[in-house]
Amino acid sequence: MKPTNKITGRLLFVLSIALFIFQMGYLFLHTTYELEYIDNRLFYLFNILMVAGIAVSIFLLFTIPKTWKITSYVIMGILILLQGGLILNHSQQTKQIISFSPDTKNQFVLKEVRKTGEAVYYRTYYRIFARPKEVLPYETKGEFKLKWLENDIAALTYQASDNSTHQFIGTYGARDSGISYTYVGPTIQGQWKGHEARIDSTPKGISINYNGKTGQFTWDDVVQFGTTAIVLVRDGEAKWTIGLNENFQSHSNDPKPPSGEITLYEASMDPVDPVRLSFIK
Repeated sequence: MKPTNKITGRLLFVLSIALFIFQMGYLFLHTTYELEYIDNRLFYLFNILMVAGIAVSIFLLFTIPKTWKITSYVIMGILILLQGGLILNHSQQTKQIISFSPDTKNQFVLKEVRKTGEAVYYRTYYRIFARPKEVLPYETKGEFKLKWLENDIAALTYQASDNSTHQFIGTYGARDSGISYTYVGPTIQGQWKGHEARIDSTPKGISINYNGKTGQFTWDDVVQFGTTAIVLVRDGEAKWTIGLNENFQSHSNDPKPPSGEITLYEASMDPVDPVRLSFIK
């Protein structure tokens, strides 16, 4: 036996056993704490790697008769095909949206059961794990559009089964040092302007003027997500999202006006670009 084969075989065997222990730990955490992989297909992929690693390590470490080699190849092939079939079956049953922020520090994870239209938003842990956090309030029809407005704000636009349009915002950060809970509406009081866009936030509500489209929204029409974004709704449908950019400062504890920028994003399944606005007065 070549020394390189011996070293490679032992390394593959150790890695396969480590992966097996890792998978057993995952099953415990999944059962106890509802922890999942961000992509459920990873479970089957790891099983394939584990089976292949153990099989190859045995072939490298031991001299096996030809008959047993053929039998081992067949068993390994069956196990790998079985896991591959489970991957395909899962893909048909569940639609998954996994998106990394532009700086790759945050992840937006959504899983939809295709048969029922129930979509669940997940919070991620340690890059590859996630736990269910919130069920989207409307039965979806499988059409989604995701846009990162900032590195810590992701806007998901989707259609419900009745063809109404909605937005769900994933938020992963805070502004003003995140010392206390912040209501977005009061922090943007005043007038904001951007390219063909204006936002007026007053004690009575928020008005939008963008590229000829206008809208007036009371505070009852405002839905807040985290502490960095709000969605403006009318007649049960989302119309606009307003997000606080990373350079935003409310200056709520001093006489200075807000500084930095905010982003306006239209709730539409059509391609639309976010608009950045600056405080005017």
